[in-house]
Amino acid sequence: MEAKFRIEKDSLGEVKVPIDALYGAQTMRAVENFPISGIKFSRPFIKAIGFIKKTSAKVNERLDLIPSDVSKYIRLACDDIISGKLDDQFPLDIYQTGSGTSTNMNANEVIANIANKIANDSTKIHPNDHVNFGQSSNDVIPTAIRIAAYLEAKQHLIPALEYAKAAFITKGQELSDIVKTGRTHLMDAMPVTFGQVFSGYARQLELGIERINSALTRLSELPQGGTAVGTGINTHPDFPKMFAEEISDLTNEKFIESLNHFEAQSTVDAPVELSSILKTIAVSLLKIVNDIRWMNSGPNCGLGEIKLFALQPGSSIMPGKVNPVIEESTAMVCAQVIGYDSSVSIAGLSGNFELNVMLPLVAHCILESIKILGNALRNLADRSILKLIVRKEHIKSLIDKNPILVTSLNPIIGYDAAAKIAKRAFAENRSLKEVAKEMSDISEEELEKALDPIGMTKGGFSK
Repeated sequence: MEAKFRIEKDSLGEVKVPIDALYGAQTMRAVENFPISGIKFSRPFIKAIGFIKKTSAKVNERLDLIPSDVSKYIRLACDDIISGKLDDQFPLDIYQTGSGTSTNMNANEVIANIANKIANDSTKIHPNDHVNFGQSSNDVIPTAIRIAAYLEAKQHLIPALEYAKAAFITKGQELSDIVKTGRTHLMDAMPVTFGQVFSGYARQLELGIERINSALTRLSELPQGGTAVGTGINTHPDFPKMFAEEISDLTNEKFIESLNHFEAQSTVDAPVELSSILKTIAVSLLKIVNDIRWMNSGPNCGLGEIKLFALQPGSSIMPGKVNPVIEESTAMVCAQVIGYDSSVSIAGLSGNFELNVMLPLVAHCILESIKILGNALRNLADRSILKLIVRKEHIKSLIDKNPILVTSLNPIIGYDAAAKIAKRAFAENRSLKEVAKEMSDISEEELEKALDPIGMTKGGFSK
């Protein structure tokens, strides 16, 4: 029977490795040591590792630190990692050594194996001596976090925020002249237009974009080149600056060498800042979808101001029931992102001296937050916001009976007299205009003007 394993060696001795695995002994030890969750590093993170190893090989070749043919084979192997062809060769759990050393060595072993196959015995590529030359897990993993989070925020989340913002603006313009009852403390308040309400939602998302862009400035500082503790031991002094320049060319994004390698490598403050912004966006989005759920509630025994597009039956027992499923899905995403941020905060304060020791957790939480927020924003825009309709007649009937509209009479008859009109209109379930006619000497023309809901949405005085 054909053997299912091969024997690999590392500094601790021999290890059985699956016969078809491209990784080696150190990866296999980590597979055995961390059977925790089955959650692996995501595609963006593995891609970022590929970028780092490819760029490092190119820079080390330029500095005459590794042979040109070795560099070429390493870079060709890295292309397969960057493309996603080798994701199945990264089997490690995110709950592993806090520095992510296991995953760095996983990449080194896979790249060396592929490079050696390409070289076809013309040269020998070593995972540590060549692929990892002038690097340490302690600068590779923090750099991968920053590159992956930067690229995903820029290429996935910001476009999704822009898309959802545009959806709110489009729908707000479509409904700009429709007045609804405003609410404070969940109680009836002065009227607003749907255009005004939706412009507020759009601005929330716009501010989210601004916050991300600000954080990306700090995130773009790369720790690579600090090696073990930030001093740059075993790497060329020109390596960090050249690395940042080369990886900027490779990714078409602007990265720079960290201004202080000891700060960039011993902390995850920049990722923590980004995570807090992702949480802020989640908080904004949760407020938005809860408003939509309230406006859609009923339809007959709730507010029933809008009607969401029916996507699926809402109950296994109540025929005809339709639920705000997209909003509920989005709310759960927001709750998860808020939870991820708590984990990142704890991880951020878990560094000791020259190294943070929860790097894999930081990578996982931030990249998952970016992914699910971006997906949820587009889904909300497409399946809910752009398809919702307003129940105009129902909204008008609610507006006409809203006693709070009497506020616009304050400058004309005073607060106390206005309050009496409001109380009577509410008690008798009559329109405010009708009661105001009976209880004041305001002309009908003045009442029409003062109690015009659309006029109230424009601010200023009725007097």
